[in-house]
Amino acid sequence: MNIKLVCVGKLKEKYFKDAIAEYQKRLGRFAKMQIIQVPDEKAPEKFSAAEQERVKEIEGQRILSKIKEKEYVYVTAIKGKERSSEDFARELKDLTTYGHSDLTFVIGGSLGTSSAVNQRADDLISFGKLTMPHQLMRVVLIEQIYRGYMINSGSPYHK
Repeated sequence: MNIKLVCVGKLKEKYFKDAIAEYQKRLGRFAKMQIIQVPDEKAPEKFSAAEQERVKEIEGQRILSKIKEKEYVYVTAIKGKERSSEDFARELKDLTTYGHSDLTFVIGGSLGTSSAVNQRADDLISFGKLTMPHQLMRVVLIEQIYRGYMINSGSPYHK
């Protein structure tokens, strides 16, 4: 299994980098994990809706340039479908069973993802209605991917 995480912006905080590295190492027994960071588009603190859309479009083009046609794509979105860890684990297992060996997860920028990125998605996934910093969302997402594999392996990690 090949898993790719495409995210907007650089991870600067050591504690987030350390957490991600730990889960990436743990995931190594189940899948090859690649993390791709695309630059965020600089924007003023306050700007119009049109300027916000322009920023999302530019970041969206950067994201889409990292996604191949054959990849199954999850995009994180507040309006996405919420699922339990068990349901997510079952989806990961089913995707593998039905020939999807390349999974890509997308975390957009501070404004979210463009409509083009959302249209490319095979599924929109939500981790609740709370807004999280992008850096923390990376940790949560990679931990849930790891948890899914642990559930599927019958490990007590999930308890």
